[in-house]
Amino acid sequence: MSAVPSPTTRSFDAVIIGAGHNGLVCANYLAKAGLTVAVLERRSIVGGAAVTEEIAPGFRASIFSYLMSLLHPRIIRDFDLKRHGLEVLPCSDMVSPVSDDDYIVFSDDMKKTQASFAKFSAKDAAAYPAFDAYLQEATRIVRQILFDTPIDPARRDWRTFREGAEFLWKYRKVGRKMYRIVDMMTMSAYDFLREWFEDERVMAVLAYYASIGTFAGPKTPGSAYVIMHHIMGEHEGAGGWGFIKGGMGSITKALASAATEQGVTIVTNADIKEIRVVNGRATEVTTAAGDVYRAKVIASNASARTLYLDLVGEKHLPEEVIREIKGYRTFGTAFKMNVACERPPQYKILDRVKRDGAIGSFSYPTYMHIAPDIDYLERAYDDAKYGWYSQRPFLTPVVPTIVDDTLAPPGKHVVNFFGGHAPYELKGGDWATEKENFRKTVFDTIEQFAPGFSNDVIEAQLLVAPDIERIVGLPQGHIFHGELSTDQLFFQRPVSGYADYRTPIAGLYICGSSMHPGGGVSGIPGHNAAREILKDFKRKRS
Repeated sequence: MSAVPSPTTRSFDAVIIGAGHNGLVCANYLAKAGLTVAVLERRSIVGGAAVTEEIAPGFRASIFSYLMSLLHPRIIRDFDLKRHGLEVLPCSDMVSPVSDDDYIVFSDDMKKTQASFAKFSAKDAAAYPAFDAYLQEATRIVRQILFDTPIDPARRDWRTFREGAEFLWKYRKVGRKMYRIVDMMTMSAYDFLREWFEDERVMAVLAYYASIGTFAGPKTPGSAYVIMHHIMGEHEGAGGWGFIKGGMGSITKALASAATEQGVTIVTNADIKEIRVVNGRATEVTTAAGDVYRAKVIASNASARTLYLDLVGEKHLPEEVIREIKGYRTFGTAFKMNVACERPPQYKILDRVKRDGAIGSFSYPTYMHIAPDIDYLERAYDDAKYGWYSQRPFLTPVVPTIVDDTLAPPGKHVVNFFGGHAPYELKGGDWATEKENFRKTVFDTIEQFAPGFSNDVIEAQLLVAPDIERIVGLPQGHIFHGELSTDQLFFQRPVSGYADYRTPIAGLYICGSSMHPGGGVSGIPGHNAAREILKDFKRKRS
């Protein structure tokens, strides 16, 4: 019988809770500045939602996050992540079936997308270049704002006034283009797109992005912004999408390697019990095993709700913060299915796609959207709005094994299906009894477009919102740590007055997707939080 290790007490300049990508990014920047840093991870592996794990013997999949888009090139450069094994692989242009024998292609190639749109509407094809230019101009503005620390417009001190003036001066040339951002923040995806396009199949190509990971439909006010959030990537593939060789876990593996090289201590199987607060300051982190990590700075990559309500506790927080964080919307409706299979889905349109040369040099469409028109997307949302899972969910099937031979045995494949909607809680039902019924619903949907796929399945891992919450701690399974809605963005994310990565407790920060600019594997919340931590650290030393 082996002895149980005695609890230990260790001290660092900074302790990061959670080894997801944002936690690792924050740790890297703090270590680069010379701080001693420890990262504590509840699970046995690092990565959070960006992990690669085995789903069947010989088959590995990106279990949660599944495509590369938003990881910022600045972060890749700052830590030389390519040297640490990060390799981005292109995916094919996005293909979306609109019927049994026709499809739309969405490509970075303007003329190719126009030609595809023209099959359904000459007017929409002609409008697309102007729409793309309009959207890209708005996106360029937002890309700049991503790295800004939100100011608090309610404060009246000199420092806030100075920072507000600097912010306004920085964007003084934006002018009337700011109205574009306001439109996207307030309009539904459908209304926004309808100003440009007439065919609802064409509109669905872009409105699809407004549904990914959000509890909203294309006709929900404010959903237009989510289109832009998803296409802000600057990498390969339509809308900046691409695969990571070895799966998404290779991103966090590279970040962990860079951190270790800089002296960061990474501890796995470190389930956090509490953050100790003394006289209004966070002083140490205690694990369930009794280990104590003392630090001048504690930064949480866990969700803001988890941090405030579970790890800190209401007794240490202002009433207004408690009220707002309890009202912070995190209700998840996204689901994920990771499939090991003999061959990828054989779509009804596949032969035509190949014959038309729609996917260029690719042998198979590696990236698809299944949602033929606006009504399809809206009906999927309607089911969830009334408390049930979608009877015909929208689906994103991606097949990384077409370009990455490290994930499956020779000749075999892995397919990742991401979709919606499958609400965190079911009205009049329970996931314990309904999950298998929903699995059948998902396969029935796939079979409608790719008959016989079920016969090629070796293993299928289905994850609904409660599974996502249980495994990686995303609140209510929400992939963005909270809705990307106007009232939960910028200086109101996650609560008003504390959107600058700080909290009401001295020495305690949030570096995860609960903060600006929100979810997605970008690393930007981790980058921005580290910047603010280092500012405060410098002030204390001076």
